[in-house]
Amino acid sequence: MPRKEHHVVPNSDRGGWDVKRENAKRSSGHYDTKEEAMKAGREMSKNQGTEFIPHRKDGTIQQPDSHGNDPCPPKDKQ
Repeated sequence: MPRKEHHVVPNSDRGGWDVKRENAKRSSGHYDTKEEAMKAGREMSKNQGTEFIPHRKDGTIQQPDSHGNDPCPPKDKQ
């Protein structure tokens, strides 16, 4: 079963940042600053139980967060 995700991505057309659900055509919200988008996206992700994946301006992923609900936790045997 694929995990559900919320992404914070830069908006190249309008400037600013968008919060988008994976595979969505439209954003869930548009924000002027990344800080505002991160705050809103994290809250949406927590409420809907999705993985939160922020991106940098160049598109690379920056510290994803599963809010303690990782569907594939590490198998450390310590």
